Amino acid sequence: MSSQSVSGSSKRTLTIILAIIAVIALVLAILWFAGVSPSFLNSGSHVKGSGSHLFRGVAALVVAIVCGIGAWFTNKR
Repeated sequence: MSSQSVSGSSKRTLTIILAIIAVIALVLAILWFAGVSPSFLNSGSHVKGSGSHLFRGVAALVVAIVCGIGAWFTNKR
């Protein structure tokens, strides 16, 4: 087994993992922006307003963008 095939396999795995995280984070961002997130995701939220949903939605969107860019760069090389 050559070292190039191992690095190619691990790079592909990293790309897939980053892409999956990006999709999940994007779905969560949409749910939080809509205010319909599942109750288990709101545990620990003491503020019952739209503010916490907005902050969590923005955080999930940032994670989705960063992971999407990471997946794109690892797939490109």
